[in-house]
This record gives sequence, structure tokens and C-alpha cells, in this order.
Amino acid sequence: MVNDCHHDRWLLVITSVLVVFGTIMIYSSTSVVTPLFAKRNITPFYYFKRHVFTVLTGALCMYLSYRTGVETLKKITPYLLVFSFVLLILVFLPKIGVSAGGARRWIRLWPSTFQPSELAKLSMVLFLSWYISMPSFKTDSFSSFVIPVAVMGTFQLVFLKQPDFGAAMSLCLLTVAMLLLSGTRVRYLMLLGVLLVPLLIKLLMEPYRFRRILAFLDPWKDPQGSGFQLVQSFIALGSGGLTGIGLGESKQKLSFLPESHTDFIFSLVGEELGFVGALILVCLFLFLFLRGISIAHRMKDPFGYYLASGLTMMIALQSLINFSVTEGLVPTKGLPLPFVSYGGSSLLVNMVAVGILLRLSKGDEPKKVVDKTEVLIEKKKALMAVYGRRPGINRYGRMDGRENS
Repeated sequence: MVNDCHHDRWLLVITSVLVVFGTIMIYSSTSVVTPLFAKRNITPFYYFKRHVFTVLTGALCMYLSYRTGVETLKKITPYLLVFSFVLLILVFLPKIGVSAGGARRWIRLWPSTFQPSELAKLSMVLFLSWYISMPSFKTDSFSSFVIPVAVMGTFQLVFLKQPDFGAAMSLCLLTVAMLLLSGTRVRYLMLLGVLLVPLLIKLLMEPYRFRRILAFLDPWKDPQGSGFQLVQSFIALGSGGLTGIGLGESKQKLSFLPESHTDFIFSLVGEELGFVGALILVCLFLFLFLRGISIAHRMKDPFGYYLASGLTMMIALQSLINFSVTEGLVPTKGLPLPFVSYGGSSLLVNMVAVGILLRLSKGDEPKKVVDKTEVLIEKKKALMAVYGRRPGINRYGRMDGRENS
């Protein structure tokens, strides 16, 4: 573990800039009361106030995770994994689980809702870091490979039951990336890929997923139907030009671009701030990724190395998928842009991840090595203060209070 006395200030600065920027863009995208908002009695400050509350809560969570030592993280990892799995099951219980858009992914948590799949990804990163850093883990052992894959598969079954295909794919990519980083034999990972192909084909053949794939391949074929959201995203990005049409001046947020404050907020950035603004945002995530990798490479402890790498990949992977979706490079998935999109669960978990990264960059305080001679001298001084003379030492090396002759 590094013994630097300061945390990575650049990581903190980049995260703060992203959170502030996201807050501004969320207000910009929701400050106009559209007919849809009016039906639900949503005011211009409705989403903004809720997001600010989440930011403050996230800052507290980030501080608490920063104050948590590495050894403590190791101890709580198995319990956190079980806890996150229990939360995933709770979404199916009446009066606890919340459904929206044909999916059941949230639980009621005052004053809002929480999506357990976000916590499950963080728990999985902690578990994998803990597991592959254990001396018993062997990169050439098939049994060592099977255990994390089985844990991943268990979580994915629940994800697909909700259904949450995006979370399932993200967890799979994250697990494979961390196993590859650990040095696990590539043929094991290739075998896993071959076994997953039939299941993947079956899942993609679901009617609504298949329509998304067709819309991804040619969104202009059905611009008023399955391709509507992607077409509107293209229009938003194209309308911005080089410098954008101005902050708060978006036309696509007027009920044209669905989910403009969540999954497709990057399109809104491109429209209002143009190519320059979108490029700056991408660069901020790139710098955050580089800081995270830099922290990982400074780790001397295997657990710290894998944890820093895993948390960095977790944030970077979700960002990359979100950018790719809005630009039509991959089929549409329900993944928000970290720190920027409206979505309390994602923001809280990612801020906790940054808090852990900051803790890793600071390093735990080195344990003080106490010299036995110094302890003996202190005890002598204490006895001298009591007896008024120099204490003696018996044949067993213990002080007996008698004066040395």
C-alpha cells in the first residue's frame, strides 16, 4: 500500500466538476414544464431539488467510504455481497418493489427509490478484488475460475428476471475484465463466451430487444416508432454544431428526446454545448480513468490493485456504453451517464466508488512498530517514579522493583 499522506486531489477535482456539471445539465433539461411533466404535476425545480438532495447524500457516502480502511473493506466484502443480493430479491415483493416501464428494478426507500443492481456491481467488484487477491486463488485452476463465474451467474439470473439486460451485460463484462486482469487463462474465458452464446441469442430474440437491435441497425426505417429515440438523439447531437445552441436553449428536451435528463443527457450536452462541450465531458471521464489506473499501479497490496482497477473500470465501462448508445454505436440500454445523468442509485454508488479510490490513493497509516527496548525504558521510568529508585531486572528479564546492585 502506498504511504502517501494525501489523497489524489485531481480525482476529487474531476469528480466534483462532473457532479456540478451534471447538476447544471439536469436543471437545464427539466426546467421547462412539458405537457408530460404538467400531467404529473412536476414543477421546474422538481428534479433539480431531488438531485441536489442526492448529491449531498452522495457526498456524505463518499466521505464515509473514504474513512473506511482497506482491512475493513476486506472484512465487510462477503456481507455486502449477500446484502446486495437480498436487496435484489426485495424488488419482487409487493409494497417494497417498484415497477416502471415493464421492469421491476427498484425498491422503495424514503424519500425516493433505490436500484439494487447498482450496489450489486460495486459489491461484485469488491468480491472479485478480495477473491482473486487471496493466496488460494490460482490463475490456472478451473475451480478457482468457476467460483466468481457462479456468483456472477447468480446475480445475472435475478437481473434478467427483473428484467435488466443492461446490468447483466455490464456485470459480465466487468467480471471478465477483472478475471483477465488477474491472469486467468484465456481459454477459460473463451469457454465461458462459447457457453454464453446460445443464451445471448435467446435473450436477444425477445421481441422488444429484437426491435431495439433493428432500430440500432437502421433507426431511420421506423423514425416514429422503434427508431424514434435514436433519431432524436442524432438530431440533438447534430444541431449543436461546434459550440452548441446555448445552455438551456435545447429544443429536443421539449418532449422530443425521451429520457433527456437520464440515459440520453449526453445528447443534450451535444445540442446545447456542441462538439466542444461534448469533447470536454469525454476528456473529463478519460482523465478520471487515467487517475484511477494511476492509483491502481501505485498499489503494492494485490487487493488494493484489483479494487482500484475494478472501480475505475466500473465507472469507465458505464460511461463508454452510455456514450456509445447516444451515438448509435451499440443498441439502446438503460444505463445512465455516471455523475451526470439524473439517477440517485447510480450517483450514490459511483460517489462511494470514488471515495474508496481516494482512500486507496491516500494509503492506510503505517502501523507503528514499537521497539521492545523503548517499552522497557518507559516501564523503568514508571517504577522509578513509584519507588524512587532504579528498578532491577530478575533472571527472567522482568522488572521486580528492586534496585540494581
